[in-house]
Amino acid sequence: MEIHQATQMQTATSQRSWRDTLKLVVVLFKLRIVFLLLMAATGGAFIAAEGFPGISTLLLLWVTGGMAAAGASALNQYWERNSDGDMGRTEKRPLVNGSIENPNWVPMVGLSLILIPSLAVLNSNPPLAFFLLLGAFIYVGIYTLWLKPRTLLNIVIGGAAGSAAVLSGSAAVGAWNHMGALVLSAILFLWTPFHFWSLALLYRDDYAKTNVPMLPVFTTPKQAAWWVMSHTLPTAVSGLLLVILPSLGWFYFIPVVFISADLVNRNLKLIKDPSPEVAKKMFMASNYYLLILLVAICVGSLLP
Repeated sequence: MEIHQATQMQTATSQRSWRDTLKLVVVLFKLRIVFLLLMAATGGAFIAAEGFPGISTLLLLWVTGGMAAAGASALNQYWERNSDGDMGRTEKRPLVNGSIENPNWVPMVGLSLILIPSLAVLNSNPPLAFFLLLGAFIYVGIYTLWLKPRTLLNIVIGGAAGSAAVLSGSAAVGAWNHMGALVLSAILFLWTPFHFWSLALLYRDDYAKTNVPMLPVFTTPKQAAWWVMSHTLPTAVSGLLLVILPSLGWFYFIPVVFISADLVNRNLKLIKDPSPEVAKKMFMASNYYLLILLVAICVGSLLP
């Protein structure tokens, strides 16, 4: 009986250890954000290929793009590990709470995850290598190190990292400057600020404790809601304009019409009531909008 109980306890301990390790990896490399970036890259590949890009192309894109995005995310967390400790939203990250006792290996791993896939495709597909490096450089160098601690409009320029992800997808199929991919990259550029400002409205008090100049902290909540609308509306319009592409049809247009209308409606509610509860709904709606838009692009590209 005692042996059986000891075995159960050992099994439970190993399971907790496995789960803790998985959670550490997910958080350190921001795999949820990496998933959204890979979806954006996949949308860029489908729209530039005007159909199915091919499984080998998609696998190459997912591996290289996933590695580069994960590496940039790790560098971002390493650089911000001190300021993350000041916020309730980020105080449990592994570089803050001591889960990683010696974090000195993180920059080396992060940089390797960016450089290895980029150099691996440099000869066979230089545009893909360029956009992988560009996305990481914008996120780490321009956004994290330069703009974020200095300007209220940090995330506006930082949104270009998502644009680079889209263009890495179109570059993977050999058409990085496809008109549809360029429009989609503009949509990601417009989408990122209102997505992040909605989150910053939700955690406005948290950001007020740090030295990071986030726009919703330095304006009234209602003014911040209007700033959100300044990006929500052009994002919705740009998404609807994609229907002019011959590779997309009604299967793309119909769901995007509904999700665009819902997005603008939620932003109007946020202007009327810029409370944390409404800001959270706006933040979630921004995630749903992007996901549905990208899925509609992929499926719409496949259908006649």
